[in-house]
Amino acid sequence: MDHSSTSQTGNVSENKYQCAVCVKSFSKSRSLSAHRRAHTTLKRYKCDLCKKLFGDRWHLMVHRRAHLAKKPYQCNECDKSYTQNNALITHQRTHTGERPYHCRACDKSFNQSSTLTAHRRVHTGEKPYQCDQCCKSFSQSSALATHRRTHTGERPYQCDVCYKSFNQIGALMTHQRTHTGEKPFQCGACYKSFNQNGGLMAHRRTHAGRI
Repeated sequence: MDHSSTSQTGNVSENKYQCAVCVKSFSKSRSLSAHRRAHTTLKRYKCDLCKKLFGDRWHLMVHRRAHLAKKPYQCNECDKSYTQNNALITHQRTHTGERPYHCRACDKSFNQSSTLTAHRRVHTGEKPYQCDQCCKSFSQSSALATHRRTHTGERPYQCDVCYKSFNQIGALMTHQRTHTGEKPFQCGACYKSFNQNGGLMAHRRTHAGRI
C-alpha cells in the first residue's frame, strides 16, 4: 500500500501533518487543526500593527514575529533565523543537501513537500489556481499572482538604478543586466555571451544553419 510519495528519512516525520488546501505541513495534528480554521472560519484576529486578519491566535502570533523581528529558530550552520521551526528544518536542508521528497513519476527529488506537490502537476496537468477575472488557470499560486498583475497593472519590482518597474522578479533581474553588463548565457560553440537566454537561443540557430 502506498502511504506516501516521500522518503521517510531525515526530518520528514517532523512535519507529517499536511494541509490539503495549501500544502503547508506541521509537526503536530493540533497545529494542522488550528491552521485549517484559517481556511474555513471568519478571520477575527487582527494584527494591531498592520491590521491584517487571521483565523486563529496562533497564526496572528507567528505573523507578529515578522513585525517584531523575533526569530527564535536559528540555524547552527549560518546566521539565518526563522519565526517557525518547520521553516528552519527546511532551510537546514540547503546545508545538508537532503532532498527527502521524491516524485514517483520522474525520480526528481525536493527539499520540501510543497515543492513536490507543485511539481507533480507537471505530470497530472492539474491547474487548481484560477483567475477570478478571466478564468485562466495555473498550476502554481505564484504563477496566478504574477498573472493577476496583468489585470491590476501592479509592477512591484523596481530597479534601484533607473527606477523602472516590472511585474515579475525575473524581468527585473534581466533588466538589471543592462546596467551591470552581466552576460551569463554563453554559447558553447563560439563562447559569445548574452544577457538573456532568448538571445542565446536565437544565436544558436545561426550555428545550426551552417550545418
